[in-house]
Amino acid sequence: MLLLIDTHCHLDQKPLCSSLSEVLAAASLAGITRFVVPGVHPGNWGKIALLAQNHGNIFPAFGIHPMHADLVDEKVMRELAELAPSGVAIGETGLDPAYPVSPEVQEAAFRSQIRLAAELELPLLVHCRRAFQRTLQIIKEEGLETGGIMHAFSGSVEMALEFIRAGFLISVAGTVTWHNAVRPKKVASCIPLSSMVFETDAPDLTPHSFRGMPNQPAWMTESIIAVAELRGMLVTELVSIATENSERALKKISQH
Repeated sequence: MLLLIDTHCHLDQKPLCSSLSEVLAAASLAGITRFVVPGVHPGNWGKIALLAQNHGNIFPAFGIHPMHADLVDEKVMRELAELAPSGVAIGETGLDPAYPVSPEVQEAAFRSQIRLAAELELPLLVHCRRAFQRTLQIIKEEGLETGGIMHAFSGSVEMALEFIRAGFLISVAGTVTWHNAVRPKKVASCIPLSSMVFETDAPDLTPHSFRGMPNQPAWMTESIIAVAELRGMLVTELVSIATENSERALKKISQH
């Protein structure tokens, strides 16, 4: 029996929240038994906290996504500071030029959340797209020592190794199963196994076999099978390593 952790899934979002019992049951059958639900917007923190209260295997992380970075002010950061100790990480936060929020605003919000993570000694769940060098530079400038997870990593092998050196694990998502994927497959093939974890980012990043449907945690096994084939190893061996890595990065989960 697998006992995997989906290190990043949005169970508070539709359509997953509308059929949560079925979603969790399907995941359990697939061997995914623990779930990290990250915050995206201050308005959904309460829902995530309630999910965690009602389900002992759902773990919250509280943070503000770069697309909502313009919401970050002193009041929001005070609210985050109050909630964050009950979570397993800070996030998701980071940088993403695809969103119409200025780089300056995104960077200020990112730095605020890095500082809170350092203060609370919590890992960071980092969303980064097409801004890897700058993201790494800010993490180094802030001197973050708690590390964390690079969520659904889409950068190069070289950048992955830089983040690993900075104390981060690299999260593999359903993109590794896509037929046209190049970087995700190369990263999954080349990085040290000791630095790899898995996620779904459900309901997004659906694996190839289920494209066109909202993603769900049960389908994380597709990514694991794909990586096991790329690495020429047993699925059970990869599961054991990835679970150990997830518990090491998200220490509060391993205490349950």
